[in-house]
Amino acid sequence: MSKPMTLLEKILTLHSKHKEVKPGDIIDIEIDARVARDFGGANVVNHIVEHNLTIENPAKTFFTFDTNPTGSDQKYAINQHKCRVFARERGFRVFDINHGVGTHTLIEEGLAYPGSTAVTTDSHANILGAIGSFGQGMGDQDIAVAFTKGKVWFKVPKSVKINLIGKRPEKLYAKDIVLNLLNRFGANQLLGYSIEIYGEEVDKLTLDERITIASMGTEMGAIIILMVPNKEVMEYCKKATGRELELIEADLDAEYDQVFNLDLSQFVPMISLPGKPHDAINILQVKKIKIDSAFIGSCTNGRMEDLREVAKIIKGKKVAPGVVLKIVPTTDKIWMQCLSEGLIEIFKNAGAMVSNAGCAGCAAGQVGQNGPGEVTVSTGNRNFPGKQGKGLVYLASPATVVASALAGYITTFDDIPEKPAVFKLGTNINKVSSEISHHDKLDKPVILEGRVWYIPKDDIDTDMIFHNRYLAITEMNEMGQYTFDNLAGYEDFAKKAKKGDIVVVHKNFGSGSSRQQAVDCFVALGIQAVIADSFGAIYERNAINAAFPIIISNFINELDLTDGDTLSVNLETGELENVSKRKKVKAEPFSEVQLEIYQQGGLF
Repeated sequence: MSKPMTLLEKILTLHSKHKEVKPGDIIDIEIDARVARDFGGANVVNHIVEHNLTIENPAKTFFTFDTNPTGSDQKYAINQHKCRVFARERGFRVFDINHGVGTHTLIEEGLAYPGSTAVTTDSHANILGAIGSFGQGMGDQDIAVAFTKGKVWFKVPKSVKINLIGKRPEKLYAKDIVLNLLNRFGANQLLGYSIEIYGEEVDKLTLDERITIASMGTEMGAIIILMVPNKEVMEYCKKATGRELELIEADLDAEYDQVFNLDLSQFVPMISLPGKPHDAINILQVKKIKIDSAFIGSCTNGRMEDLREVAKIIKGKKVAPGVVLKIVPTTDKIWMQCLSEGLIEIFKNAGAMVSNAGCAGCAAGQVGQNGPGEVTVSTGNRNFPGKQGKGLVYLASPATVVASALAGYITTFDDIPEKPAVFKLGTNINKVSSEISHHDKLDKPVILEGRVWYIPKDDIDTDMIFHNRYLAITEMNEMGQYTFDNLAGYEDFAKKAKKGDIVVVHKNFGSGSSRQQAVDCFVALGIQAVIADSFGAIYERNAINAAFPIIISNFINELDLTDGDTLSVNLETGELENVSKRKKVKAEPFSEVQLEIYQQGGLF
């Protein structure tokens, strides 16, 4: 008798050679949709060309150009064209700059569907959990392997179950629901877990609402947020694929590592304070803070339901003087539907700027960026320092964002003043806090020793490690100079670091984006290893695949580290020793897979 399985375990089993899987198993999984975006795509091409590899199945292989759909950046334009030519030669499809966000395109085109698997260079590929599909963001090496083998290795995560009980409050938006969850669980309590959400009100959620909630699983540190498709979602996916689909569900007696029962009726409208998506509070605590700009879009909140709600609130009104409102639909189909329903005209008459579909400010490649000192209310999924510009970014629902744009300050949809706040001249209104270089294959030591950089911080994300303004850089020898230049207090790290140094941090290191550069910048500097309490799931994969040593230990504090101490690391036994102070602790030794990849100099 096979063991009862969770929803993710069911999906992974169906795509592996195994009859059942359990947490901790490392398995090869068949990938139904293998996708690279414009900034990651060029690196994928580099790997395949450099290693003279083939495409396993062109019908399942795609490029999606969504991070810079305007082609306004020269490096993006070069990378996009490189991908177009490669796809033309290899015979697979490109969803070019006129399509919109890649993960949404996969759903629209029926390439992702309930029970399917997909990997992309987008760290929000887990958005596909909204339709009961396994989506995972991965680095360019993983995607290159998926292109050429059709499979990737994957470690089955533990699953948790969240039951939302009680009645959903009126006008509690999907964005509010996920911000309440972020407030409850933070960025690392559920780090590395697969989350399944259930409840009577969950069953009623529309596809657009499910996408909003699933898209912020990355900000919770989760592998994915999964929801069992309801009848509406199944019908949508059936129409998109053009075929009958099987509903995949968890077994009733499936075992979960943890189960949480949360009272949905107690959820309130929320907003995330600048710097951390999980620093979410009741919006009433920040009402009346003056804003400079507002942004509606991103993979989280640029759907049709979002834009209809915005149009309903803004119709016949004007954006507050001095405030810039930017609206970016998620896909071109949604853009065209906005046009046919008259929404574009409503937005333009109100004074908003409407852009073509894409990722927008979240990816630094389109409209939505703000400048130093600028205060923005955004529907995006991230507000890490520097992610959407140099200013301050609050995260909220589309209704809150458009209401704030009309008011000139943060407010709710039901409290828009007759006369907006305006900026006064001369006063400070508001104070609110080309080719990838191939790794040389060397003899790989299993015992490392080096000088310590001790950075006692949690949740150091990939924008702090390697900012998104450098994403078009593909030459590894150019990457090192930008390491940590967006991490407060460590902007000069690259100038002071020495070859052989070891970086030690705390929880959730490398959360956020799927960018490989956040690993390769350390390699370029000659950093020997990074040691942490825990790592972001995608970052962990990228480091392992690049043969860059990362070590997990829950006893870092016991080493009594200070900058400059000498640290010894045994990769095989997991022994860590502060040589300077003669203190030893245990860490997790390299797994068989990690050791094999490390010893061969990388995934290839």
